[in-house]
Amino acid sequence: MDGKETPELWYDAAAGPVVRPYAITRGRAQPAPGGLDMISLVVTRAAAGPLPAELSPEQALIVERCTRPLSVAEIAAELDLPLGTVRVLLGDLLEARLIETYEPLVLDDSVGEDMLEAVLAGLRLL
Repeated sequence: MDGKETPELWYDAAAGPVVRPYAITRGRAQPAPGGLDMISLVVTRAAAGPLPAELSPEQALIVERCTRPLSVAEIAAELDLPLGTVRVLLGDLLEARLIETYEPLVLDDSVGEDMLEAVLAGLRLL
């Protein structure tokens, strides 16, 4: 070496800088009370004006994309973020009253063992 040290790069040039999930949630790991299931549907509330300046880029993206209902799992996949991180961000948006959540309708709770076995058999054929 010539005595000059090159700075350690902690990102991939093609991917851009890496931001850890805890940095996105400001160190929080638990969402606001009233947890969200993976299949909970999220939709943006009718906006009365511009988005608050304190929203993170990820939260602004969630508000933008949820003009049509998306599940929590879909949001995590679209943002390429861990599910727990997305739940924390959604909790903040719920508290700010920027989004609403809905549980999908369950038509029948009485799925029999025969039905489950038929589904499992069908999956095995794939």
